[in-house]
Amino acid sequence: MRPPPEIGASDLSPLEETALLTQYARALDSQWARPILGDSLAADIVDKIDYDFAGLGVPASVVCQTALRAKMLDERVRAFTAEHPDAVVVDLGAGLDSGPFRVQPPATVDWYSVDLPGVSALRRQLLPPSKRAHVVTASLADQSWPNSIPADRPVMVIADGLFAFLSEPVLIAVFRRITTYFTSGELAFNDYGRIGWFTRLAVKLAPQRMFSTVGAQWGYPGFEDPRTPEKWNPALKLVDEVSLAHAPEVDLFPGWIRFATKVSGMFEVSARKARILRYRF
Repeated sequence: MRPPPEIGASDLSPLEETALLTQYARALDSQWARPILGDSLAADIVDKIDYDFAGLGVPASVVCQTALRAKMLDERVRAFTAEHPDAVVVDLGAGLDSGPFRVQPPATVDWYSVDLPGVSALRRQLLPPSKRAHVVTASLADQSWPNSIPADRPVMVIADGLFAFLSEPVLIAVFRRITTYFTSGELAFNDYGRIGWFTRLAVKLAPQRMFSTVGAQWGYPGFEDPRTPEKWNPALKLVDEVSLAHAPEVDLFPGWIRFATKVSGMFEVSARKARILRYRF
């Protein structure tokens, strides 16, 4: 029998609460017979939080996408830190993600998890202590967000499920701040393509509380052209665009989700609805 949850999450703002959605999806994946990400620590963290996770109604399709995009970002961080053992990793909107413990980069790598006050406080309570893992409490709307992070080491900046919640001016400012503050490195994040009216309507009408919570927080409708960030900041150069639909882990998806994902990968427009983009500077 599991012990009752110890830590409350009632003080989180609606935007901060979205961190619990992705955390729960990663936890559910870890309990599947054939997990995609297999993050058992995610489930341990969820068990300690006093929150109605089941009431979110997270469908299997969201579990698949959440787990796969985390795994794909992990792979890019692992490759970067293997090449640059003196690097820093910066996870924007990190939530309660246990990326530092999954990736296990070289011991010389420092990992900075940036998020809002409520989530950062939870992170300090729930994640195992590590000399190389640091919590940065900051809003990305504030240009001072990176000031406590070393600027003179190669940096891998990642963002999982974050950028759709920022307004376009804030998003552009973040992209520019990365290249003006850090000397060199890479930026990798998941992208949903263009979030159109049909998607917004479907989210609004969906019965799951998860979708109404997330949809209400969207700040930017996204972009179709992966070179759009290069127009915002010419210092960024696109080096990688990979659709989740083309990843080999799709074979681990449950039947109908696997079929629908592979079909979506046959068409450029639908394949770009879930992708990982990576830029170098």
